[in-house]
Amino acid sequence: MDIQLNFVNRSNDANNSNIVIFQKNVATDFDELAIAWKVIRNCGQGDNHPFKFPMTMSVSASDSYGNYMPQQTATNGQVFQIVRSTSGDVLTLGTDPGNSSEVQVRNDLPNGATNATIYKDGSPLATKTSIAPGQKAVFQFKPTLWIGVASQIEQGALLNSAVISDINTELSLLGIASADVVMTGGGPGPRSLPFTFRLEHVVMA
Repeated sequence: MDIQLNFVNRSNDANNSNIVIFQKNVATDFDELAIAWKVIRNCGQGDNHPFKFPMTMSVSASDSYGNYMPQQTATNGQVFQIVRSTSGDVLTLGTDPGNSSEVQVRNDLPNGATNATIYKDGSPLATKTSIAPGQKAVFQFKPTLWIGVASQIEQGALLNSAVISDINTELSLLGIASADVVMTGGGPGPRSLPFTFRLEHVVMA
C-alpha cells in the first residue's frame, strides 16, 4: 500500500528553494552518499505538492560492460544474484533467503565489478557501486523520510556530504496512511527563521 503524502509550503521563503526528500541506507557505513529520491521545485508560498511513498521497491543492476538489467520487484528478505547466463549477464532472484529486514544483491560473475540500485516510485532511492565478484550490496531502510532545503539538486543525483549534514529532519512514516508535510520558517533578512518540517492531518493505517 502506498502512503499518500502532501507537501505544503507555509514558509516565508522568497528564494524559491528546492525541497529534497531521501532515505538513508542504514545497512551501510555513514560515509555512503544518499540519493535525492524526490526534488520538489517551484512550489510557491501556499502551494501544495502531492506525492506518494510506495511500500514496494524494485532493484536493478549494471555490469562493467555498461549493460543495465531490468528492474525487478524486491521485498525484504530477498537475495538477488548477478550471474553470467548463456545469453550474458543477468539479474536473478536467488533461492537462499536473506536477512528479513534487507534486500541483498550479490555479484556472482567470474570477473568485473557491478552496481546495484534500489528504486521507489520509479526513482532511484539508493545505490551501491563497484561490487567486486563474490561481494554483495546490502540495502536496509527505516520507515522514515529525510527532508530539507537545498539548491542545485537534481532528482536521482547523489547528494554530497555537505548537503546531507545540513538536513537533519527525519519524519517517521510508521503506521501512517496519509499526511501533510508542512514547511514553515524562512523569510528575508536577520529575522529569517530556520526551515522546519512537520507532519499534520495524519491518518493512521
